[in-house]
Amino acid sequence: MNEEDRIAHERKERRDFLRILGGAVALGGAALGLNSLIGEAVAAAGTSPPPAIPGYDWTKHRWAFGVDADRCIGCLRCDVACKIENDVVRDANHFRTWVERYVYLEGEEKPRIDSQSDPQNIAASGPDGDYRFDDRYRDAKVSKAFFVPKLCNQCEHPACVEVCPTGATFKAKDGVVLIDQSYCIGCQYCIQACPYGARYLDPRKNVVDKCTWCYHRITKGLKPACVEVCPTHCRIFGDLNDPDAEITLFVRDNKVEVLKPETGNAPHVYYIGIDKDVS
Repeated sequence: MNEEDRIAHERKERRDFLRILGGAVALGGAALGLNSLIGEAVAAAGTSPPPAIPGYDWTKHRWAFGVDADRCIGCLRCDVACKIENDVVRDANHFRTWVERYVYLEGEEKPRIDSQSDPQNIAASGPDGDYRFDDRYRDAKVSKAFFVPKLCNQCEHPACVEVCPTGATFKAKDGVVLIDQSYCIGCQYCIQACPYGARYLDPRKNVVDKCTWCYHRITKGLKPACVEVCPTHCRIFGDLNDPDAEITLFVRDNKVEVLKPETGNAPHVYYIGIDKDVS
């Protein structure tokens, strides 16, 4: 057995073990000494090594994302670009990034909220995956409306990492929360723990997926796909370790907000142009 085959064999054995563990969890593992099993699983998985990307040192970066909601026009080009770039399931229910529409009608205190996953928007989009918002408010008396792009917040204290029983979800030293899908058992604990609804189960692989800020791009000096295609430049990305980076200036020069600050997750996606009803 050559070295490549040996590594593949070992990874398969670990994954098989973790799937057995997942079954124990599903059946109620207290009687099986679940805490001990989880400890063994994490030890078997080990800690994820730095990415094998030539010239990239993840200790020298502190990535962050900015969103100017005042600029978003709800065109959904970001969603399409993300699906293509990251091989996301081509339907209206699985997204790494998405956009929500907030509409305040005259006489109503709370907004009406929908996204591209709303049935009426799905119907308006047609069969080709050209996602769009419908015109249901065309004849309504609208007092205020805006769009809010959302994505994984790459939290400083990610709840998803805390609950993952196998170590598949981990926080990289540059701040991005990643998933080693070879260790994921599809238990979906992380999906339940995420307060932002940023994770989903990929039905093709039965493993969890989410936004990684296009990690394969940013570690090579490129921007995330959604940032590249945004026609109004409402998405800002960069390295907070660079004092002259656009994201550094965005955070410094604006009164930025994060979503659900009360959770203690400390997101690294910073917003301007949203109000108290956005969560």
